[in-house]
Amino acid sequence: MRELKVHEYILMPFIVTLCGSTKFKEEFEGISLMESLKGNIVILPSFYSHAHNLELTKEEDLFLNDLHMRKISISDSIFVINKDGYIGASTKSQIKYAYSKGITVRYLEPLKKEEGEKND
Repeated sequence: MRELKVHEYILMPFIVTLCGSTKFKEEFEGISLMESLKGNIVILPSFYSHAHNLELTKEEDLFLNDLHMRKISISDSIFVINKDGYIGASTKSQIKYAYSKGITVRYLEPLKKEEGEKND
C-alpha cells in the first residue's frame, strides 16, 4: 500500500473544481484525492452520467451545466481531466468561462492541437 502524504499546515485552502467528461469517473476520484491531500477544497460534478450510462433530458443537462458553471465561479482554479487528450464541448465551454473570469486552468495531460476538434 502506498504512503499518502498530507500537507502539515494549510494557511488558506484553494477551491478547485474538476471538469471533464463524466466517463472518466476513476480519474475524477484520483485527482480529487490528490488535490484534497494538497489541502485544497475540491468540487466535483454532481454525478457521473456518462460513466453510469444515465440519459438526461435536455432540461436536466442544461440545469446541471449551469450548476457546474456556478461551481467554477466560486473556484480559484479548475482542473481539466483531459484523459487521452479528450476535451468535449461542455468542458470547452467551462474552460472558456474560467478564463473569462480570470480563474486558473490546469490540465491532467498536456494540450494537443487536435483537442479542439473533439466533441462531448
